Amino acid sequence: VQLQASGGGLVQAGGSLTLSCAASGRSPSRLGMAWFRQAPGKEREFVAAVSRSGGSTSYEDSVKGRFTVSKDNAKNTVYLQMNSLKPEDTAVYYCAAKHTILTVLATADFDYWGQGTLVTVSS
Repeated sequence: VQLQASGGGLVQAGGSLTLSCAASGRSPSRLGMAWFRQAPGKEREFVAAVSRSGGSTSYEDSVKGRFTVSKDNAKNTVYLQMNSLKPEDTAVYYCAAKHTILTVLATADFDYWGQGTLVTVSS
């Protein structure tokens, strides 16, 4: 499985960005997917996840109400819509995936990782 993330960039505080991550390779339609981020000097942390079906989602507390994760199964792509961005959201964002059964919402132990895309939020 290969994951190709895109959409990062520089945005002012309060602005919005949408990240995309396209999956290819073995059975991409059977992937539960997620976003993680790693800020400078910090450990990588979970941001959001979506089930294989797209019907279930989970969010880290600090992004609830601001970020929305979604999945387009026809395109094997996961999105992260980020609104009301804050300087503390600045990080390299990584998409991750693992093969799951239809309704399982995976939030850890992912097998596949994308290359990361940098999001910088200026104050």
